[in-house]
Amino acid sequence: MSRTQTIAVAGNPNCGKTTIFNSLTGTHQHVGNWPGVTVERKEGRYVYHEQTFKVIDLPGTYSLSTYSVEELVARDFIIKDVPDIIVNVVDASNLDRNLFLTTQLIEIGRPMVIALNMMDMAQEKGLQIDTETLGVLLGAPVVPVVGRTGLGIDLLKEKIHRVQTQVSEKARHINIVYHRDIEAQIERISHVLEQGAIALPNARWVAVKLLEKDDHIWEYLVDFTEKESLKIVTAEAIDQIEKIFNDTSRSAISHARYGFVRGATQECVKTTLAEPVDYSRKIDKFLTHRLLGLPIFAFFLWVMFTVTFNVGAYPMDWIDSAVSWMINLLHTILPESMVASLIVDGMISGVGAIAVFLPNIFILFFIIALLEDSGYMARMAFIMDRVMHSLGLHGKAFIPLVMGFGCNVPAIMGTRILESRRDRILTTLINPFMSCSARLPVYILVAGAFFPTHAGTVIFAMYVTGVVAAILSGKLFSKTVLRGMS
Repeated sequence: MSRTQTIAVAGNPNCGKTTIFNSLTGTHQHVGNWPGVTVERKEGRYVYHEQTFKVIDLPGTYSLSTYSVEELVARDFIIKDVPDIIVNVVDASNLDRNLFLTTQLIEIGRPMVIALNMMDMAQEKGLQIDTETLGVLLGAPVVPVVGRTGLGIDLLKEKIHRVQTQVSEKARHINIVYHRDIEAQIERISHVLEQGAIALPNARWVAVKLLEKDDHIWEYLVDFTEKESLKIVTAEAIDQIEKIFNDTSRSAISHARYGFVRGATQECVKTTLAEPVDYSRKIDKFLTHRLLGLPIFAFFLWVMFTVTFNVGAYPMDWIDSAVSWMINLLHTILPESMVASLIVDGMISGVGAIAVFLPNIFILFFIIALLEDSGYMARMAFIMDRVMHSLGLHGKAFIPLVMGFGCNVPAIMGTRILESRRDRILTTLINPFMSCSARLPVYILVAGAFFPTHAGTVIFAMYVTGVVAAILSGKLFSKTVLRGMS
């Protein structure tokens, strides 16, 4: 028996990657953590035609650019551990989004098999995918599978075995072709990389990552002998591309990748059902409008707090009346004593004072859950990207900040999704300004006591004040204690 072959299973979150991993390995797997981080690591084995395969389920990632710990773990394993084969799991019902990662895996140059998962869902949508043509365009065999039922898993194992025994030169050398001006700069940087005495996974891939301003790529070039020359050439190349395209070099490369993906899907995917009117896309366009997006978001917040207080006022009165009735009843039944005072004025009154706020808390969290489940909060991360950049933060920082409205503790834990240490620290520092649910009863008490006719608006103003305080503090921290930190 030959040596054990290592398979890296890579794909977007929620593409069925772990289901494919489970179908390949069955019960022969164990779970741990990746070294140095708390990201779960799944590893399993299976034997096919007397060949043992070790399968690693990489964390779900949308890109090989390192914006989170999960993405860094996935990329490091592919580049540093050099798996023998990559199995790229792709959601067949959403090729446009999933193939973006595929374009980056292609550039690394490792032997690859593409598992086209969720074929049943694609067929329900009326999608017919020409897997042969798609395989030719991507330079890797494409296997239609349904991980949930196990359909196609045996064929997937056969393709993996065939790629392992007959390494395809086509799969190694196919490249995403960029605009000629970008290609010229890739060639220029690749030439410098090839001069340095260092083992690189793929000089072209490293050149593309340098043009994308991926700072983590320099970690692979610690022993590179021509580092200063490389930095000069890279800076000149980036400047040249940005002048030509009037955009960042990262965006120019991303647009080219999406162009390749669109071309591949147009050539390989046919729709047999009449395309319905996409109301979701129209609503998205309105809610994420460049000018109207923020006012709409502020309006929804105002409605949320106004409804919370106005609708919650009725059950609050019912609970208050019920508690008062119970207190009066007990006063007439129980003789005056310390025990009676403890029960009536202590326990009943104390619990009643808390219970009266439960309707408001329930209504607020119900509305927040609706906004989250509808996908509106995710769209707000896109809208808030401009505001976050004014603080020197990525748009994704909005997610843990919004989580702070529920509870600041898990919100601070959620900062791990952010790319840099500086972003994580800054988001952690300003997160306590976001008013968590524990403060809501106090807000309701104050607003109801002093501003009974405009309580909802006052509570909205309190939350907005917290957000403004977070923004001002973020600017202050960015210009002082966190200046220069990356």
